[in-house]
Amino acid sequence: MKALYFASVRERVGRNEEEIDPPAEVVTVGDLIDWLKARGEGYAEAFASRSVRAALDRVHVKREAPLAGAREIAFFPPMTGG
Repeated sequence: MKALYFASVRERVGRNEEEIDPPAEVVTVGDLIDWLKARGEGYAEAFASRSVRAALDRVHVKREAPLAGAREIAFFPPMTGG
């Protein structure tokens, strides 16, 4: 699965994107966030806030959304208007 990181998430993780292969027990977006947080300090900082948003295959989803069949996940901070 390709993971894309935007804005402050990208800055903390230190990369724009990467290919990830989470273990079988990672079945939801929330599980994936927890798995990523355990990968290091930058990831832990990037996902410390519950306000980080996610999109699976370009569709906004909640943390309970299943990962099954997704080819891409994007993470980004909440968007603001102005």
